[in-house]
Amino acid sequence: MPLNAVSIGFKDISLSFLRNPVTNDITSLRNEDAIKKSVFNLIRTQVGERFFNSLLGSNVEGSLFELATDNLLDPLEIEIKNVINNFEPRVILREVEVDPLPDRNTLNISISYDIVGLGAPTQTINFVLQPTRY
Repeated sequence: MPLNAVSIGFKDISLSFLRNPVTNDITSLRNEDAIKKSVFNLIRTQVGERFFNSLLGSNVEGSLFELATDNLLDPLEIEIKNVINNFEPRVILREVEVDPLPDRNTLNISISYDIVGLGAPTQTINFVLQPTRY
């Protein structure tokens, strides 16, 4: 009889460091919210930025000042796929889309994934990346 992969759930601390009013402890993120925040943080973290793991992160932030051409968008999609596949074992990546918004000098990023061992439907993260200075 084969074993079914069932998760007991995921829990991460919230990086806002707000305290829970009941327990007086740091608030936590659970299951879908914890993984969503982790995926977002992986993409926003620059390679070499994390101590003790210089390979973690992506070069997406460094590409925000480039012109939004196919020569930029295809490598960005590959970069996002690689960082999620390499550093987030809790998900199975389904789709990554990077759409430029040249009038606003931003990139609209959409990521779809399934959570391993959790009976949740396919999750989708949509966010906009824009340079912080002009």
